[in-house]
Order: sequence, then structure tokens, then C-alpha cells
Amino acid sequence: MDFPHLFAYLLSPTLRMPIGIVLAYLGALVGSAELLSRTTKMSPELTRKIVHIGSGNVILIAWFGDIPGEIGVAAAIVAGFIALISYFLPILPSVNSVGRQSLGTFFYALSMGILIWWFWSIQQPYFAVLGVLIMTWGDGLAAVIGSNFGKHPYKIFGNKKSYEGTATMFFVSLAIALMILSTLSLLVWQQLLIAVVIATVATFLESFAQFGIDNLAVPVGSAAIAFFMSQYFV
Repeated sequence: MDFPHLFAYLLSPTLRMPIGIVLAYLGALVGSAELLSRTTKMSPELTRKIVHIGSGNVILIAWFGDIPGEIGVAAAIVAGFIALISYFLPILPSVNSVGRQSLGTFFYALSMGILIWWFWSIQQPYFAVLGVLIMTWGDGLAAVIGSNFGKHPYKIFGNKKSYEGTATMFFVSLAIALMILSTLSLLVWQQLLIAVVIATVATFLESFAQFGIDNLAVPVGSAAIAFFMSQYFV
């Protein structure tokens, strides 16, 4: 498809509203985070987590709005490119800070691209949604709770964690997995078993991963477990 036809396709009545909602939502999210970062004493890490948690919700818009997978993958590539630039240059401090030893935002975009490419192509987007939301809400809230309320710290391979943050990761991941799996044709005990395995593995990956690789390992690992285990029971 050449550029004029692609442009016309993106502006078609079917896609105009969901794509417009995505762009408006992301613009408002990043703009708000940037405003908070530049005008308040809010820590850079907290504004990054606001973007981290908020931006992952676009997967729901893509799912409910039936946005084609090709567009989702292309958007993920663009987001990954912007994340790499922001890693080295002070373009968006609410997304990354210069010299920060983490490519988490890049891996975030990469994981979304992989999951959309995988599960949109087989008409099972809910597995991509599960993986992204576990990364978005589980990992994001674990960091917020651990940083602000963690009273019982521990270290794993140099990673500073807290039991409060780890517990948050587990239970949020469990809740998200159960919500998504409840839409499938599985027995209740099967849903619970798969959800517990997903939450356990996701928590393990979040605790051990370094340099932001958890933003790739957690969503892809969670979605893969959900997919393969559900296929076994069906």
C-alpha cells in the first residue's frame, strides 16, 4: 500500500475515531506529565511511572476500537525510536532522563510491538492486552508502592526491592490475569491456576530483571504463559 492510500486508510471513518482517541489520550498524558515534571517538585521517577501506567492503557483502545495490528506495530516502532532519542537527549524528561542506565521505555515499546504482531495476527488480542496491562499496572504500581511505602527492603542481584512492592506486583498481576482469563472458555479452577502461574512468573521476572529488560520480559512472558496454558486446557 503506497503512502496516499495508507493515509486515506488511516483517515477512514472506521479508524478515524479510535486513532484520534489514542493520539488525544497520549498527547494529554505526556503533556500532563511534562507539565508536572517542569513545574512541580514531583520526582522524575514518579512522572515516568505516570506515563508508564497511563500509556499502556492504549492497548485497550486498540482492542475495543479494533485497530489493525499493522498500525499498532508501526506505532510501537515510532515510540521505540522516540524512546531511544529521549534516552540520550533531554527531550522528554517525563519519559527518560539523560544518562539513565535503563532502556526500559524502549523495551516497553518493543514488547507492545511484539505482542500486537503476535496476537493480532491470530485474532486473539486479549493475550496481548493481558501482557501489556500486567507490565503497565503491575510493574508500575509495584515501583510506586515500593518507593513510597516499602519498609522491608531486600536485594536480588543488586536490584533494590521491597516486599511491599513485590506483593503489589503479584496481586495486581493476579487480578489482571483473572479479569482477562474470565472472558475465555475456561473453568474457574483453570483460570485461577493460569493466573497464579502468570503472577508468580511475572513477579519473578520483575524482581530479577535489570536495565529495564523487565519491560520486555514481563509482558511477553505473561502473555506467552497465558496463551500456551489456555491452549492446553481448551
